[in-house]
Amino acid sequence: MVLKQRSILPGFGLAYGFTVLYLCLIVLIPLSALFMKTSHMSWVHFWETVTSPRVLASYRLSFGASLLGALANAFFGLLVAWVLVRYSFPGRRLMDALVDLPFAMPTAVSGIALTTLYSPNGWVGRYLSPLGIQAAFSPLGVVIALTFIGLPFVVRTIQPVLQDMDKEYEEAAASLGAGRWQTFARVILPTLWPAWLTGFALAFARALGEYGSVVFISGNMPLKTEITPLLIITKLEQYDYSGATAIAVVMLVGSFVMLSVINLLQWWSRRRHGAR
Repeated sequence: MVLKQRSILPGFGLAYGFTVLYLCLIVLIPLSALFMKTSHMSWVHFWETVTSPRVLASYRLSFGASLLGALANAFFGLLVAWVLVRYSFPGRRLMDALVDLPFAMPTAVSGIALTTLYSPNGWVGRYLSPLGIQAAFSPLGVVIALTFIGLPFVVRTIQPVLQDMDKEYEEAAASLGAGRWQTFARVILPTLWPAWLTGFALAFARALGEYGSVVFISGNMPLKTEITPLLIITKLEQYDYSGATAIAVVMLVGSFVMLSVINLLQWWSRRRHGAR
């Protein structure tokens, strides 16, 4: 007689039901409320709200700075993860713990700390000002803040893949005459690419909705350093709930499109790598 193995978790029906219920309460219903609130606006009013010069400037800054911050983290995050995994040195555990610091710090504290450092009289800003570089209260400050809060996503996504990667493949490639860049491009990168792309997507999505760490260092100048989340807060304070939800819907759709494209790239890279 064969005994049926019992699962530790509840059956599929019960677990699936709780999963759908949880996602509906936490994700789907709040997002649906945005669209329902916006649906009360006429198309003309909606279009005028989301395409005003001030709103368009905030889109350019939010999406552009988020993209630049995510690209910077994609490069330096890989470098940090590589050093933490492949090398042993004094203070490695401390460095590994510091990577998670942006997770633990309140975003407002991060913003105040970055503003203190990069303001014209700050520890770093005082050396940048003579060079004509204004970090704080400029779009550059927004990029710095978004890079700061997005780094852990890339490092923590790539790090486990590097730890599980077998060094024998790299040694085999070297024994066959492959150089360092060839080994990286042909052996390491195909394995890291899905995780690398995931880390980039997470850093970009996190930066796109960031508010606390940016609101201090940006200066919040309309048409120059005003991010879209701040503009949404401003409209809420003015009791313009329809305008706030309209801008939020645009940001939601834009984020969804960007994440969908990245997921398609991940699927394509896995399929191509599997075909090989």
